[in-house]
Amino acid sequence: MKTSQDRILTTHVGSLPRPPELRQLLVRKDQGEAYDKAEFDRLVRQAVSDIVRRQAAVGVDIVNDGEMSKPGYSTYITDRLTGFAGHEPARPRLDTREHPNFVAAYERMTGTNTARRAVCVGPISWHDREPLRQDIENLRAALAQVGVTEGFMTAASPGLVPVFQNNSYYPSHEAYVEAIADAMQEEYDAIVGAGFVLQLDCPDLAMAHHTSFQDLSEPDFLKRAAFHVEVLNHALRNVPADRARIHICWGNYEGPHDHDVPFAKVAPILLKAKPQALVVEAANPRHAHEWMVWQETRLPDDKILIPGVIDTSTNYVEHPELVAERICRFADIVGRERVIAGTDCGFGTFAGYGKLDPDISFKKLAAMAEGAAIASKRLWAH
Repeated sequence: MKTSQDRILTTHVGSLPRPPELRQLLVRKDQGEAYDKAEFDRLVRQAVSDIVRRQAAVGVDIVNDGEMSKPGYSTYITDRLTGFAGHEPARPRLDTREHPNFVAAYERMTGTNTARRAVCVGPISWHDREPLRQDIENLRAALAQVGVTEGFMTAASPGLVPVFQNNSYYPSHEAYVEAIADAMQEEYDAIVGAGFVLQLDCPDLAMAHHTSFQDLSEPDFLKRAAFHVEVLNHALRNVPADRARIHICWGNYEGPHDHDVPFAKVAPILLKAKPQALVVEAANPRHAHEWMVWQETRLPDDKILIPGVIDTSTNYVEHPELVAERICRFADIVGRERVIAGTDCGFGTFAGYGKLDPDISFKKLAAMAEGAAIASKRLWAH
């Protein structure tokens, strides 16, 4: 994983706004409706090429494919693995279920999230490796056309999958997660083998406490999170730590978030994960104060921090000076060479759903790059 000794690099969490035509095809495909596969593949290739160029143009150093081929950052796995069928709607979140007026108003703004949440009804194994191969080839071709520091690709962690796809087949949650890990290891190895940095998406370590795992007490949730990290580490046994990063979040949506598990309780578990880079929410109003956790929790010498300095749940464009202030705060604690500027979450978590304007999303990324430049001047002034 490339870092810098003379400036703050920039990246983001993963998903970016998809073009309207591709977005429509993704939703159609996800719903099991007929679609033109050749046209879908063409649109994905073009979208990846365009999104990589656009990231480079606004100053993002470590770029990805924007998850252009995926209907959702977790739900995409049901197209690649056996054992999944049907649809089961999401449970109401703990923080929003007592605010029905807000939920209705929010849905009018974002549209209805139609992402298919399949259920595990049989043994998990690979049935279609072609989408992964195409993702790798599309990103490789797009990167060849730009000058950026590095490319990364996202993948669902073993513990994330049960947050969106319930288990009706395996005898226990633990057996289910282990089966997912056995299958997904192939995807992790392939991404790193292709020369990309692998990002494991792990909202199961935070968000799941007030969503899918809300029936667990906090101690039991933390035990489950620790188990997920153990399984993840085993699935990464062939992946060097410095070729992987791990992202946690509390849900990329506007809402009270007053049931979020504190980062201070999750941090010790996160630090046991194998990936070198920790990609953590740090900009939104519920978690911006938690930079202080790093004053009490020592970042190990072999890890680096990618704090969110841009909030991805609002169309406010952060002022570059605010971005610089946030970056410098982390750099003062863990060291300037161990900080990469990032975003709280993705800008297009699910295809066809969300309230962030695509053009404003890129204004926010440009503000992050400008803020990183300001911070670099301050941090390397002497």
